[in-house]
Amino acid sequence: MTNEMSLSFSATLENEPFVRTCIASFVVCLNPTVDEIVEIKTIVGEAVSNAIIHGYNGDKGCLVKVKAYIEDDLLTIYVIDKGQGIQDIEKARQPMFTSKKELEHAGMGLSIIEALCDEMTIESSLELGTQLIMKKRIVHE
Repeated sequence: MTNEMSLSFSATLENEPFVRTCIASFVVCLNPTVDEIVEIKTIVGEAVSNAIIHGYNGDKGCLVKVKAYIEDDLLTIYVIDKGQGIQDIEKARQPMFTSKKELEHAGMGLSIIEALCDEMTIESSLELGTQLIMKKRIVHE
């Protein structure tokens, strides 16, 4: 049996904490550890921020979508934007690469996500948007 949720919200960084909290609440049924909750919130925060900043260039008139599924002990999260897309996915995955050099702390988002997930997939088309698919297994000891 799969449990699922979805959110759609304006592409503004003020919505990022709300989305992190929603996903954290959604996974409570798996009885995650505090560390797992922190990792999940970090993953979601980085992905949503990337969609807003890089996908939409902060255009608050655009929408970001987040979908999450729980099946057994596996959490799958989709963060979807219909923004500008990623020109070179392999380059974007490299630590410290950023298309926004003027921003502080830029260039680590995808590296952080990849380090905290069990699996990360990026699907992107120029001018059509990006879908980030992140999978994390919740371990019960």
